[in-house]
Amino acid sequence: MRSRVLVRRALPTEPAVRGSESLFFAEAVRQGIAPGRRMLFVGVEAAGERVARALRVDVGAEVLARRKLLLAGDVPVRVATSFFRADLFGDTPLAAPDFVRPSLQAGIEALGHRFGRAEEELIARPPREGEAEVLELDPGEWVVEVLRASYDTRDTPVHVLETVCAATRHVFTITQPGGADEF
Repeated sequence: MRSRVLVRRALPTEPAVRGSESLFFAEAVRQGIAPGRRMLFVGVEAAGERVARALRVDVGAEVLARRKLLLAGDVPVRVATSFFRADLFGDTPLAAPDFVRPSLQAGIEALGHRFGRAEEELIARPPREGEAEVLELDPGEWVVEVLRASYDTRDTPVHVLETVCAATRHVFTITQPGGADEF
């Protein structure tokens, strides 16, 4: 079994972390972990059910996907895929094969979209085809999938982030905002 690397992933994502150059890099550095990333794919692919629902497109519709592998030291811990509606972002700098500079958030804002709200779902499941190999999972190891759908101030779905995390390499910290609930 690969040595256990624990990376913390806060839910909901803190605004300062979410708006940084890389959500994962900001989280990892704060935790004293040497982060790394490798772009796996940038291009058009068919939207699966959950992504299609979040982007408000038909299942199978073409969406722009940006998929990268995230590493803690040399240990693969997450595969993060950003999905965008092809009709809004297909012919923009977000479709370029490199990492978006200075940040993905800035790239979305440069195209006239301002953040309005987001929803995050977390699902634990066995890995799908290819995920166990890319994440170097041991037999029987599960993943945790976090799907974050972001909408602009006009409630247009502008970004869906699907993060597939090696379950044994993560701790998920869930924080309740203060002032709106009881014990």
